[in-house]
Amino acid sequence: MDKIELRILGISSGHTAASYTLILEEMNGERKLPVVIGAAEAQSIAVQIEGIKPVRPMTHDLMKDVLGSFSVKVQEVIISKLEEGIFYADLVVTDGTQLHTIDARTSDAIALALRFNCPIFTYEKILNEAGIILTDKESEQLTSEAYDDNELDEEIDDMIDSLESDNDLGDLSVSELEKMLDEAINEENYDLAARIRDEINSRK
Repeated sequence: MDKIELRILGISSGHTAASYTLILEEMNGERKLPVVIGAAEAQSIAVQIEGIKPVRPMTHDLMKDVLGSFSVKVQEVIISKLEEGIFYADLVVTDGTQLHTIDARTSDAIALALRFNCPIFTYEKILNEAGIILTDKESEQLTSEAYDDNELDEEIDDMIDSLESDNDLGDLSVSELEKMLDEAINEENYDLAARIRDEINSRK
């Protein structure tokens, strides 16, 4: 089957507080492919798009480092299947001599594709089934957010800001940190929660 290359157009809020929609677009066409992803994966993708380096490596950064230590790299990502509204993806990896195909969640696969700077593909049948065509206004808005102003969804921006606020934790009181910890846990921002917890523990 012929592969169609995709690019990331933008990220928007999903139907629930813990979900987001990643919008992919075919490189030489108008069809968009919306993929629902979780908050943690949205954060991981967003910080990579924004070029932000967290103080501690995120899960996908760790995966890249582990693969790199064995001279393995992701060569391409293929969104290969759509079943009951769920997308499935393959990581095509190489150790320099052999290619291996590894099943992966689409959100994880795309987060790794960004880190390995490798292309993302899908098949015509998937775009025919799940692809959409946005109005010029909708498409322009998403493109502006993702590539012109480097602005993502406001909630994603809040996540990014939290990753850059480590140096400010030392200026907060324990009570302020504990309140911030509760908020981070409620928002399922466990990366920030862990750093706040460590800061609290260091005060004891």
